[in-house]
Amino acid sequence: MRVLFALVFALSLAACAKNTSATNTGATAPDESREPTYVKVENRSFTDMNIYVIRSAGQRIRLGMVSGASTATFTIPQGLLFGTTALRFLADPIGSSRTPVSDEIGIRPGDTVTLTIPPQ
Repeated sequence: MRVLFALVFALSLAACAKNTSATNTGATAPDESREPTYVKVENRSFTDMNIYVIRSAGQRIRLGMVSGASTATFTIPQGLLFGTTALRFLADPIGSSRTPVSDEIGIRPGDTVTLTIPPQ
């Protein structure tokens, strides 16, 4: 069951969607003015989940908590992104020992990633 949940969790990660509302002026902007990057978490489980982002070096950063049967949007820290960056997401169910991790995906500044946690 645990392997199945992790597999469904990994497969339910939707593709990145580039925010097309910004215009490219051709000028290099400082990091503070880069477009924000988001992860939208749709928790279809009834368990509250702590959401983490994981860089390839194993660095784990808590983004926040999403309640059971709800949706939350978190900002990915700009310091984690350098061009297209491979990131993973971890959902840590509160009160449980299983922690499914998504596959590595390439994310660019300004992207919005949708993560769906299936019902248990």
